[in-house]
Amino acid sequence: MKTRYKRLSLVIAGLATLALAAWLILSAFQKNLVFFFTPTQVLKGEAPHGRSFRMGGLVESGSLQREPDGVTVKFIVTDTAQRIPVVYRGILPDLFKEGKGVVSQGKLGSDGVFAADEVLAKHDENYMPPDAAYALKKAKQSNQKAAESLAADTKLAKDAK
Repeated sequence: MKTRYKRLSLVIAGLATLALAAWLILSAFQKNLVFFFTPTQVLKGEAPHGRSFRMGGLVESGSLQREPDGVTVKFIVTDTAQRIPVVYRGILPDLFKEGKGVVSQGKLGSDGVFAADEVLAKHDENYMPPDAAYALKKAKQSNQKAAESLAADTKLAKDAK
């Protein structure tokens, strides 16, 4: 075999090895990739079905319920526009409290309840995941617009009488 063909076969073998390594890396990323969604996005159907994802927002005040087994906890996550019930079986972080930010990782059940495998509480009063902060700000703005629209409609109805 000529040296030219030996060199060509080495280059082809190297490219094949590189392609195989790239495929293995990308498939590992695809399996472990977890996206973040807000309750509004989840209820709109933007979250994946049958796959694990992260959902974040605020723990609704008065929604925390502890089951008698001492390990199962139920609470509601809200982005001030929508609410989703969450069930978690495990020990909650020390900073987990009602009215505070939370990110839960798990799957959405067919009954609309989010079954969390992991619950993360924000670590101080100033931190919130950027996506969650943006979603809360956007939800608050849409709530304000709806309230202003309702007030305007009420005023028009009173003026018409």
